[in-house]
Amino acid sequence: MGSNGTVTELQRNSTNWTVVVDEIVKMEKKIFPKHESLARSFDEELKKKNSGLLYIQIHGQVVGYVMYAWPTSLSASITELAVKESYRGQGHGEVLRNQWKIQLQVLTLKYSLPAWHLVQRPAYTAI
Repeated sequence: MGSNGTVTELQRNSTNWTVVVDEIVKMEKKIFPKHESLARSFDEELKKKNSGLLYIQIHGQVVGYVMYAWPTSLSASITELAVKESYRGQGHGEVLRNQWKIQLQVLTLKYSLPAWHLVQRPAYTAI
C-alpha cells in the first residue's frame, strides 16, 4: 500500500461521520449489485451496538473499507470489505483485513478473555 494511505476506525461521534458514510454509500452503489448492497441501510447498520468500520483514505478520499460485527463475545465476522476499482491489486484489502484482525483482538481483550485465546489460534475460516 502506498505511504499516503491511512487506516482509520470510524467513530460514532466523529465529526466526519456523514462525509465518510456518504463516500462509502457511493462505493456500495457502484461495487455491489442492488440486492446485495447495504447502501440504503448503511448508516443504521453502523449505529448498531456490535458493529464497526475501518476505512482507508488516500489524499482525503475513502478508497476502501471493512465493516464488521461481533454478535457475541465468541463470534465476529466481516460483513463487507470493498476497495475502489482503481485501487485494487495494491494490497489495500489485505491491509483492511489485517487491521480488522487487530481490532478483533482489542475487542476480545476488552470484552472476553476466553475469546482472546480463540482469536490467537493461527487459522481462521473465511466464509
